[in-house]
Amino acid sequence: MNGSPRKVSPLRQRMLEEMRMRQLAPKTRDAYIRAVPHFTRFLGRSPDTATAEDLRRYQLHCVDQRISAITLNATITGLKFLFEATLGQPELLAKMHPVRMSRTLPIILSREEVSRLLEAAKNLKSDRVVGRVWGRTARQRGHGFEGR
Repeated sequence: MNGSPRKVSPLRQRMLEEMRMRQLAPKTRDAYIRAVPHFTRFLGRSPDTATAEDLRRYQLHCVDQRISAITLNATITGLKFLFEATLGQPELLAKMHPVRMSRTLPIILSREEVSRLLEAAKNLKSDRVVGRVWGRTARQRGHGFEGR
């Protein structure tokens, strides 16, 4: 390895500067930067020459590759930053759409299930811990805590 720094393209440098100006968190910066090379490989040329149709085709490509909804949405967000903040071309994103992610509802215990859980606590210490956790959760959700 030589001591010379890695050459950064003017477009990448501009994107890094835009992120620095906005004081984006390091992980956000990494995620945004990660989106660009993948798109560039797909496109086969510099992303600043992309069209709205290229972006649409890229999203279809990602869907066909079965990229997860979370990864796809993170990629779209990174490209959105590139085209809006760095290139000043938000209109190119008109045909890109975030993917809906299925959400699972949290498991909520019935009063009977809570009673059985508290009964299953074998000693006084675990009974108190379970009771406190249940009470705190109930208060945070605005349900109050009536005891056992």
